[in-house]
Amino acid sequence: MSRWTPCKRRDFIRRLRALGFDGPLAGTRHSFMIYESHRLAIPSNTEFSIDQVRMMMAEVEAVFGRAVTAAEWSRL
Repeated sequence: MSRWTPCKRRDFIRRLRALGFDGPLAGTRHSFMIYESHRLAIPSNTEFSIDQVRMMMAEVEAVFGRAVTAAEWSRL
């Protein structure tokens, strides 16, 4: 069973694109990515901590309406 790990910003964006998100687009304070009519803010850190990854994945799961497991995330 996979575990959540810290993630580089570039890898996080690449994986979100694999899930169907478009972007990143420039915002005022953060970049953001779009999935259908939903907008996900992407912090400007170069690396995201486990807590940040989990928080953003909770938002992604709310957009999809289903869970994204750590194993599925690591395969992207």
